[in-house]
Amino acid sequence: MWLDRLAAGAASPSGSLTPSRPYSPSPRKSSHLAPTQRPGFGLSASRSSASLDLSANSSTVSLLSPPRLANGSSLRFEQRPPPDVPDPLKVLRGILGRSEDGADTDTGPDKLGKTQVVEVDFGGLTLEEFVNQETPSQSEAVGPSSEISARENRQKYEDFHSSIAECDQVLRTVESYLTHFKAELGQVSAEIENLQSRSIQLNAKLDNRRNVEKLLGPAVEDVSLSPFTVRTIAEGPIDEHFLKALHEVEARSAMIEAKEEKSENLKALQDLQPLLENLKAKAIERIRDYIVAQIKALRSPNINAQVIQQQTLLRYKDLYTFLARSHAVLAEEIGQAYVNTMRWYYSSHFGRYHHALEKLHLHVFNQHDLLGSDSASGRRNLGGSRSAPPQHDAFSLGRREDILKTKNDAALPAYLVEDSKSAHYLEVPFRNFNRALIDNVCGEYSVVTGLFSTSTYHQISRRVTDIFDPTFAIGHNLTKQLVETTNDCLGLLLCVRLNQHFAFELQRRKVPVADSYINFTSILLWPRFQKVMDLHCESLKKVPTSTSRGAAAAFSLVGGGSDASKASVAPHAITQRFGQFLQGILILSAEAGDDEPVSNSLGRLRTEYETLMGKLAKGAGDASKRAKFLYNNYSLVLTIISDTRGKLAEEQKDHFGGLVRDMTIR
Repeated sequence: MWLDRLAAGAASPSGSLTPSRPYSPSPRKSSHLAPTQRPGFGLSASRSSASLDLSANSSTVSLLSPPRLANGSSLRFEQRPPPDVPDPLKVLRGILGRSEDGADTDTGPDKLGKTQVVEVDFGGLTLEEFVNQETPSQSEAVGPSSEISARENRQKYEDFHSSIAECDQVLRTVESYLTHFKAELGQVSAEIENLQSRSIQLNAKLDNRRNVEKLLGPAVEDVSLSPFTVRTIAEGPIDEHFLKALHEVEARSAMIEAKEEKSENLKALQDLQPLLENLKAKAIERIRDYIVAQIKALRSPNINAQVIQQQTLLRYKDLYTFLARSHAVLAEEIGQAYVNTMRWYYSSHFGRYHHALEKLHLHVFNQHDLLGSDSASGRRNLGGSRSAPPQHDAFSLGRREDILKTKNDAALPAYLVEDSKSAHYLEVPFRNFNRALIDNVCGEYSVVTGLFSTSTYHQISRRVTDIFDPTFAIGHNLTKQLVETTNDCLGLLLCVRLNQHFAFELQRRKVPVADSYINFTSILLWPRFQKVMDLHCESLKKVPTSTSRGAAAAFSLVGGGSDASKASVAPHAITQRFGQFLQGILILSAEAGDDEPVSNSLGRLRTEYETLMGKLAKGAGDASKRAKFLYNNYSLVLTIISDTRGKLAEEQKDHFGGLVRDMTIR
């Protein structure tokens, strides 16, 4: 009987109150689910010994239960019982007669089993038919209360059956989800293995490509040109990118020539060579137009050539280098055009500067500025000007030597020269013109050396010389105009020292192209200096040497006294001039060498002076007065030159010191 089975099931060791799976209304199906307990459908051990037994639905595959998420189930679609179905646990507890806390409301399980076990004759009917059957005897025997209890139990079992069916539906859904999840895991695993195999293949291909690139990369680069390079040379502006593209074309051309020398006939080289030839021809054309445009700009009025030279020609000097290697004839023609332009540029500018310097007011030195000339005679101005010439000391160096010590290397601008109203000595225009000329020669030599770097040293020197030949001629003409009529011996020696400084400056800057100009300037200065020294010597010979005391006293520094004999022993006026003149020459010759003509010219002048003093001493009176007269004159010269330095100065001081000692002994 089913009540016996229910009672037996309640008394079974497992304590399961759930009928076995064959009695479920749902069809039985094999499941791969492991025997697990669904939360919310089992009874804990602390609350009851009875639990749902799902062992009949065991699976051969053990699946781990997925971890429960924080906000709901891990199932895709969580199955919940309908809200109008009673809780199966409550239905079971009601059938078994247990309270909510699990306590038995009857006397115990054994007593419940004894009261429920009743032999019932089903009469060949099923359980459902037997339950639905109503007999008058049964209804009469049971009574109204029993009929109500049976209906309640029936309702409870139907509810329980519905709960079990819902549980089966949920479990079938879980089983289906897990089955699909397992299949998806298998697919993911297969895809991961596929990705791993593809990754290994790609790594192998990448390694092979890198190895091939190391071998073929340089070779491919040698026989290819980028479109950017071609576009830059054909259409791009002349700038750094153009130079880089030009270097790349040259490198490819050199590579092709090297391959041809090795007799390597490659199809890539044959295809690249015509393109390189066309690019080189286009580059030559554009470089020619660019350099010619810059040369034309140098001929613009009031243009500063240094700006064009530094910002365009020297900045892109590799353009001319490429032109010289690719088309030597065209490069030579452009170089000659540059030489002609710069020759015109410098000759025109220095010609205007020369005319400006000619307008300077200069001190005039004529025959009245010689040692033996009468200082009281009137001076005549060159050119017949009615205005008197500016006053100056013809025999004292004064501050004129500062022009050698100045640290200002800049020449006087032309507009300042034209506006100058003061009088100057001849070394001022000489220094300004030659200072400007030397600076421009050095600058142009640097430009030509950088621009025509493919030329030899002699070719570069020849170009610079061609550029400055007219300018050198202007400088020589200026020097001739300054020195050919002057008797300014100190000014001539100052010009000699300035010319020597310019020569040292050229040697320091390593610019040899102006050596010929410096040498020719020296040739103009030294002969004139010796000639003026000879004029001084001749003037000393022409000094009156009358033996009368009046003549001696007339030339003395203490003239006008009543005692003529006392005045005759005073230093002569020529001694004062000679001392100052000698001091100036010794100061300017402090670092002079022994090969200069200063020493010989000074020796002749000193001899003429001593001869003149000896003649003038005869008019002083007796021997003691003559000795005192000579002593006073030589002592004055020694005093004036006592602060000079140098080898020549020491010789002169020793000589006059010996003369003073000789006069003292006498």
